[in-house]
Amino acid sequence: MTKNYYNKNARIFIENTIKADMTKIYQKFEKYLKKGDRILDLGCGSGRDSLYFMNKGYDVLAVDYSEELVKSASKLLNKEVIILDMREMDFYEEFDAIWACASILHINREDINNVIRNCERALKNGGIFYLSFKYGDKEEWRNERFFNYYNETSFKRLIDQFPYLNIIETWKTKDVRKGREDEFWLNMIIKK
Repeated sequence: MTKNYYNKNARIFIENTIKADMTKIYQKFEKYLKKGDRILDLGCGSGRDSLYFMNKGYDVLAVDYSEELVKSASKLLNKEVIILDMREMDFYEEFDAIWACASILHINREDINNVIRNCERALKNGGIFYLSFKYGDKEEWRNERFFNYYNETSFKRLIDQFPYLNIIETWKTKDVRKGREDEFWLNMIIKK
């Protein structure tokens, strides 16, 4: 159902997120990368982050589950963006890094272990994995979208189930979008 929301509201979603200033988070992520690294932008949305990484010289594969967002991101990036359900992803040690900005938060707790396992398998040894969730410890439907919230404790419990993944940075941020300054995000960088 979340996919349907993004298909119906792609234009509005893109307008609200395309100009979000992600500079500080990009900088934290990039300190673990080297030029030319292969990045999977998992749930690329508008393509904003993929465009940034491509312009910085990284090799980016952009994917999203929404057909409408894939169409828009393909135009922005001037390259094919792939429709992909992260629950069925089957890459094997193909990426130096995964960027999952506000995307895995749409996966429920019943399916999230499978998604994290898919990401772990997709990363090369030593690979880096950035992901973000709305801050809290609950699941909810809001405005036709499903959200899975984590805090430091509940996220550590999740990742502790994966012995090859280690949390190397965790930090809390305010939403960078105008009018959302009272919403908080949990950001993590994990290493395989």
